Amino acid sequence: MSARPKERLEIRLAGSGGQGMILAGIILAEAAAIYDGLDAVQTQTYGPESRGGATKAEVIVSRTGQEIDYPKVTSPDVVLAMNQESYDKYSGGLGQGSLVVVDSGFVEKTVEGPAKVCPLRITDVAVEAAGRAIVANIVALGAIVGLTGVVSREAITQAVLARVPKGTEEMNQKALEAGFQAVASLR
Repeated sequence: MSARPKERLEIRLAGSGGQGMILAGIILAEAAAIYDGLDAVQTQTYGPESRGGATKAEVIVSRTGQEIDYPKVTSPDVVLAMNQESYDKYSGGLGQGSLVVVDSGFVEKTVEGPAKVCPLRITDVAVEAAGRAIVANIVALGAIVGLTGVVSREAITQAVLARVPKGTEEMNQKALEAGFQAVASLR
């Protein structure tokens, strides 16, 4: 299920407003750019959706120093879908070798195609590991980094700890570790 880190990865993180997809995108981009010294860009799409409809954040990471000349994901290598609505709306453009990580507690139906689907009970893992569903976005980051190696484990840990609210560091660290563990057997 895992892939060797590619020279350039296009990642789309999709969920409902309030699930932390925008924050997850920011954290992933900061892990790449600030802590791993890679080129990265992050964009986000939300409007009234920030109160509950489908939202997305996109991150492009270049390992080669090659400029990222367009900030939007055009051919996603990785798509995270936290619910059916976001899967249906944002899983387009998948090609051979793409990876789709879905919260299988909320995404019941995926389209057959060239992408590999990795169903994980992301929200359930968040509740089991950290006691709160609100850190499902951090569990998802651990899973994506564990599956793709897009950034180092150290970089994502530093970026998470730098961005989460004070007093929640331990809970978020548990969530991140749970994401790594959820996919460890898939590598």
